[in-house]
Amino acid sequence: MHTHRRRAIALAAAITLSTPIILTAQSAAAAAPASLTLVGLDGRTRPVSPADLARLARYDTTVSAHEVSGRYSGVALTDLLALVNAPLADSLRGRSLATYVVAEASDGYRVLFSIAELDSKFTDRVVILADRKDGQPLPATEGPYRLIVPGEKRPARWARQVIRISLGRAP
Repeated sequence: MHTHRRRAIALAAAITLSTPIILTAQSAAAAAPASLTLVGLDGRTRPVSPADLARLARYDTTVSAHEVSGRYSGVALTDLLALVNAPLADSLRGRSLATYVVAEASDGYRVLFSIAELDSKFTDRVVILADRKDGQPLPATEGPYRLIVPGEKRPARWARQVIRISLGRAP
């Protein structure tokens, strides 16, 4: 019986080793659909698909700030916010100037921007939501989406693994 038990264990090990299934964090991230949700001022949510992103203009920027470096590619944050009717361009005046944007990462990390910091009528800087780095999809440690804020000395607001972008208005 003892010999029979060793054979069963050896057989189970052989079956397991002959058909390995390896799922790393990176392959799990690649297998799972990228999830990004936008929330408008009215509280309505809008999921963003890769097809939505493909319809928007692409921006590239090369950055080197602390541990973040490379050529990032993505869409302008304002183009995404337009999908939930954010006040932008000529409609960004008066009460609308109290609008803010919160980007939230999968680990709960959150960063905040004034809408005017992002709008082309107020700044020449284009904040992007990147989905590619050096021509490849973002690695799981950064993606599926990462904010890139050119011109900032510290990348503290360059949230990685962004899953939600919400609009709010200060009272």
